[in-house]
Amino acid sequence: MAREYVHGYNAPEAARLLDQASTLTELLHGDTAYPAGSLVLEAGCGVGAQTVTLAAKSPQASFVSVDLSPASLERAKARVGEAGLRNVKFQEADIYRLPFSEAHFDHVFVCFVLEHLARPEAALAELRRVLKPGGTLTVIEGDHGSAYFHPDSEFARRAVQGLVELQRRAGGDALIGRRLYPLLVQAGVREVRVSPRMVYVDASRPTLVDGFIRKTFTAMVEGVSEQAIRQGLIEAGSWRQGIRDLYRTAEADGTFCYTFFKAIGVK
Repeated sequence: MAREYVHGYNAPEAARLLDQASTLTELLHGDTAYPAGSLVLEAGCGVGAQTVTLAAKSPQASFVSVDLSPASLERAKARVGEAGLRNVKFQEADIYRLPFSEAHFDHVFVCFVLEHLARPEAALAELRRVLKPGGTLTVIEGDHGSAYFHPDSEFARRAVQGLVELQRRAGGDALIGRRLYPLLVQAGVREVRVSPRMVYVDASRPTLVDGFIRKTFTAMVEGVSEQAIRQGLIEAGSWRQGIRDLYRTAEADGTFCYTFFKAIGVK
């Protein structure tokens, strides 16, 4: 793993992850479905933000969702239980040393995980190991360098860059979306296809204004305020201005763009 998950494991971060998942469900998962009888590994399930969508969209497939954090797994179990889903089992596991035999799963799914890893290449090799020949590996990641907005703001851009730098110092890569194709190819995955999924938001899309600009992206940047200031990445006043300017893009004349990348390949 990266040296630390920069966003933390507190209740506000769990809520942000759930807001993000519900806001982006169709964009990221509209074409995600697994055949009846499939055994699917979800690696790095966290609080179950993606798990409920995966399990609900493929009710006749079976999922094994793993994570390194026992607290996150408990939240994921509760969320799946509340949704009335019975096709998911949870297990504590390290993505670098999965407790499964070679070629154990029909498919593997991983979302918003590689960006937090110090060795994504090693993680992908391990995920490929437990995948059956002919099975698919699906990876979804964002890329903070793809964010742009109106009104533009030097302070807002510095705040976003502050988060990128924090993640780099923690051993991760907040720009990993642009690297998915070479990473999967280097891991020995075949027939890799990467599709960019752009979120564009303006006042005519109020659900995205609230769900993405405010509750997903800006909340994510704002959530690392204390770390960014403490580590001297930016002066406190400039940081606060940057956060205000990000929220400013959610007003009637604002716009916001961000691109996620979804890669699918075959073992």
